[in-house]
Amino acid sequence: MPDGKRRPATEAEAAALASGIRLRIIRLTFSEALTNKELAERLGRDPATTLHHVRKLVDTGFLAAQPPRRGARGAREIPYLSTGLSWTLDSCGDKGLDQAMLEAYLAEIAETGFDGVHQTRLVVQVAPEERAELETRLNALLEEFRARPRRPGAERTAIYLATYPST
Repeated sequence: MPDGKRRPATEAEAAALASGIRLRIIRLTFSEALTNKELAERLGRDPATTLHHVRKLVDTGFLAAQPPRRGARGAREIPYLSTGLSWTLDSCGDKGLDQAMLEAYLAEIAETGFDGVHQTRLVVQVAPEERAELETRLNALLEEFRARPRRPGAERTAIYLATYPST
């Protein structure tokens, strides 16, 4: 996303992303290629169910299979790595995707526990045209950090950001 513009998700892409589990798989494979078995273990899910989600993400371009490797018992395993496609898409207010993002966030917080969470809540007053500017600038900052080269020893940090009218 060199120009900072996101393109609308296709129907198939939006459907693939409209699952909290699939969003978590994308996040888990962001910097480390994981096999279906490893994903299932980390998610506390059945490997067959996880494989269904992995295949959907591969078919829509969100995950890429890496070269096969041998597992602990010598079985051939295929690790998967996120392609980064999800960051280049605009959900265009897709309610299914919005719900899935919240579901993934809540599941990750439940696993992490609040000890590792740094939260803030702020209400600001902005005109409609300023809200668009605020969101654009926040996205630009996130894009800047996303685009930085990966460094050994750097800690993975998840960010969930929502803007909404405060009544």
